[in-house]
Amino acid sequence: MHPMLNIAVKAARKAGSIINRASMDVDLLRVTRKQHNDFVTEVDRSAEAAIIEVIRTAYPDHAILAEESGQSWAEGEDGHEYTWVIDPLDGTTNFIHGFPQYCVSIALLHRGNPSQAVVYDPTRDELFTASKGAGAFLNNRRIRVSRRDKLADCLIGTGFPFRNLESLNAYLEVFALMTQNCAGLRRPGAAALDLAYVACGRLDGFFESGLKPWDMAAGMLLITEAGGLVGNYAGEARQMEQGEVMAGNPKTFAQMVRLLSPYSIDNGGPAA
Repeated sequence: MHPMLNIAVKAARKAGSIINRASMDVDLLRVTRKQHNDFVTEVDRSAEAAIIEVIRTAYPDHAILAEESGQSWAEGEDGHEYTWVIDPLDGTTNFIHGFPQYCVSIALLHRGNPSQAVVYDPTRDELFTASKGAGAFLNNRRIRVSRRDKLADCLIGTGFPFRNLESLNAYLEVFALMTQNCAGLRRPGAAALDLAYVACGRLDGFFESGLKPWDMAAGMLLITEAGGLVGNYAGEARQMEQGEVMAGNPKTFAQMVRLLSPYSIDNGGPAA
């Protein structure tokens, strides 16, 4: 395993154990405090702090872009060769409700491109990893995207635009269109984990807009290393700055581009 990936795995597992410990008390806290969001912020923050501590110890000169620290994304703005992009708990709303679909997402960007990726699901102890050029793995077993070639047979993941609800109507049009053209649409609520599921073939494709770099950086590398494609709705490689992401195996991806490109930001679609 690449030494930088090793550090990412160590950080993700540390965050995962914090999340697992907290998940056992979620019901208790709900009863005693009623301040779900305060509690979750606490979990997010302590998980993020644990990740940053592991990374800082190993690589003190690397830049860090983390969700809770609230830094803004601009490619290469800080001139750092290496930037760690972290989501300590993707799927916070699921976590609050005890709905077991959330994960830790850590990616290392080298000059703006993902070079190492970890998505860790602490409830199932599933560790998705990838190093650029070395393939993608689930618990050390090699993974590939699915082989389904007809969109009509495909299970597709998505997410509702929760940050900007003005784009909801446009999204519902896309939702209806995709529902008519695939075997099933799923909205599990943690984009990083959905992307990992595309990488290992549990989902045949995925689309969502209004995402942040930490939602997608690790998942993007997992998918490309598993033989899949990632881009925006028009199939262009601008997903990181636009937050509009579409992914799938190559055949599914091409069919999704045909359906979704009219809705792309590139083609005047709504920016979520």
